[in-house]
Amino acid sequence: MALKIGDKAPDFTLFNTEKNEVSLANFKGKNVIVHFFPLAFTGVCTTQLCTIRDAIQLYKNDNADVVAISVDSAFALGKFKAEQNLPFDLLSDFNKETSAAYGALFENFPALGMKGVAKRSAFVIDKNGTIQYAEVLEKPGDLPDFSAINATLEKLK
Repeated sequence: MALKIGDKAPDFTLFNTEKNEVSLANFKGKNVIVHFFPLAFTGVCTTQLCTIRDAIQLYKNDNADVVAISVDSAFALGKFKAEQNLPFDLLSDFNKETSAAYGALFENFPALGMKGVAKRSAFVIDKNGTIQYAEVLEKPGDLPDFSAINATLEKLK
């Protein structure tokens, strides 16, 4: 079942690139943007995460933290984060449970015959853990609607 605005965001606990656990509960009292992306080191994923990186001050001004989740290992994500100079946590959903809970998992990825890859998605979760924006993309080449994410954050100020 797809998550929608007004739903309680599913909690998660995943490892970041420093091998520390990060939970949605860590962000209680703050707005958080949760991005899912298919695979590190790919063109559209790099564009997605670098777009976030380049707007990070906007998100901080809107009292929002950012995390990005993929099914890559924490080790691969660490290398990707360093290469792209990303100032937010990349979280490994290697077991695919969080991606599935958010309705953001391709059973069959449309490229390379891969199974169990995260769908490019964006969720804005408010200070109380309620979803205020939800976008799950079916085409891996599409990017999230960053202007809609920003408009949602503006309403939460």
